[in-house]
Amino acid sequence: MAMTTNLLATSKAVKLHGVRFFSSFLSRPNHFLACRLPQSFTRRVQTSCCYRETSYKAVSPEPEPNSVSDGVGIIRFLKGKTYLITGATGFLGKVLIEKLLRASPDIGKIFILIKSKDQESANKRLYDEIITSDLFNHLKQMHGRSYEEFMKSKLIPIIGDIGEDNLGIGSEIAANISGEIDVVISCAGRTTFDDRYDLALNVNALGPGRLLSFAKDCKKLKLFLHISTAYVTGKKEGTVLETPLCIGKNITSDLNIEHELKLASEAVRKLHGSGEIKKLKELGIQRAQHYGWENTYTFTKAMGETLIQTMREDVPVVIIRPSIIESSYKEPFPGWLQGIRMTDPMILAYGKGQISGFWGDSQSFLDIIPVDMVVNATIAAMAKHGCGNSDLKVYNVTSSSHAHPLRAGEYMDLCYQHLCDFPLTVIDLARWKFHSSLDGFTSSVFDIIAKQERGTKNEGGEAEESHTTLTFKGKRILDYFVSLARTYEPYTFFQARFDDTNTRSLIQEMSIEEIEMFEFDIKSIDWEHYIVNVHLPGLKRESLKERSN
Repeated sequence: MAMTTNLLATSKAVKLHGVRFFSSFLSRPNHFLACRLPQSFTRRVQTSCCYRETSYKAVSPEPEPNSVSDGVGIIRFLKGKTYLITGATGFLGKVLIEKLLRASPDIGKIFILIKSKDQESANKRLYDEIITSDLFNHLKQMHGRSYEEFMKSKLIPIIGDIGEDNLGIGSEIAANISGEIDVVISCAGRTTFDDRYDLALNVNALGPGRLLSFAKDCKKLKLFLHISTAYVTGKKEGTVLETPLCIGKNITSDLNIEHELKLASEAVRKLHGSGEIKKLKELGIQRAQHYGWENTYTFTKAMGETLIQTMREDVPVVIIRPSIIESSYKEPFPGWLQGIRMTDPMILAYGKGQISGFWGDSQSFLDIIPVDMVVNATIAAMAKHGCGNSDLKVYNVTSSSHAHPLRAGEYMDLCYQHLCDFPLTVIDLARWKFHSSLDGFTSSVFDIIAKQERGTKNEGGEAEESHTTLTFKGKRILDYFVSLARTYEPYTFFQARFDDTNTRSLIQEMSIEEIEMFEFDIKSIDWEHYIVNVHLPGLKRESLKERSN
């Protein structure tokens, strides 16, 4: 079956009323993208015998880089520094390590906290999950035959666990490495939205505090850097500011973390049997919603931030709050992804004909950010604040602060175009539908499953009558998608926008060379190119890899 290879026929700069715009001619009529700007900024262009939308997008002015000095001094800061990183085998952690080693080969050591039974298994995890990963192919080319030797000289696995007292690190090892570490990076976390309350509390709420306690014993410490989430405030509309969370100020004083820990501990003690996990998950959602958060993940991450604020004393702290992290935009190569993330299960199910839409609002803000931009912002902020200042700074690394933020309808329209041109399976793909109610979405999925289970025709060639029962497998599939819809509802109807004043100011302090090397200005993202030509192909590769594994 011949596939269309030219997805974007034309993309060029034009002027309208004296303002410079980009014009993008898409291969199909673009329903949601046409609504991105007021009607006066969108016209229909006839080509051949069909109409195509021309969507004009204003090009925002670039930030003024610091051309007088060497900017923030990122490379100078990285040279010779030694780090302790948690969550290093995760999606973001791996990309961070790759960029640190590629941008500054003369970096010091990177101690990696790895959960393992012994040193041999820790070394094996480091080799299997990091050193042999295709993410590091550029470093392999840079170092050639000495690549493994270089990696093993820089990456030092430390047996430990963020969920244990003293990080589970032996006292002798802790004493040895604490004298070398300049920067501690908290990248670990449990990211399941409806996680068990006891486990989420232990890692997301208490973990950062344990790591900060260790950081205070590091004699050369320059900075404690914590990766949080932009959704940590629980706010669903208005503007989300780059301000630290503090109980009694921007978090209700009714929240008592000690009480929540006792509540979870008591639940674990009382609950036994097959229903234990389900009830502990329900408890997490109940406690989160009681205090104004939507899920266990963001609620426990908020607690973690408040503990950092309470415990830090004079330790300089940076908190990075990324939105929905997706595949790399450029570095180390476009479309690198680890795991099926956030919006990805919906896209794959849609492309396979398992669902035809989702519960949500086409005009909601879909705040996604490429992983390499999160990493670049993290490194720039680290260099900026790792110079002895004892302040706490928050950076929202997000995309909805753009003048024309990406909306869910635009995203799905681009997915529809790509999946029509490069289908996952042989189906007649219908345009994505947004359901305003959960009942409407549930009914839609039910009909699809029922149709697939009975077939479209009986032996006589007549269409079978609809029936109201599903097989056990069909019910499980339906329950999965309904559960997914409930879990994602806060995001599929999300109307808040993130302020990024601190992040914009950081870009303005960077030199031209630093901006080129550590790019994280969201205005540089061509969303059509990123979604159609970068992210979706990357998602397909990752899906095939997971299936083969």
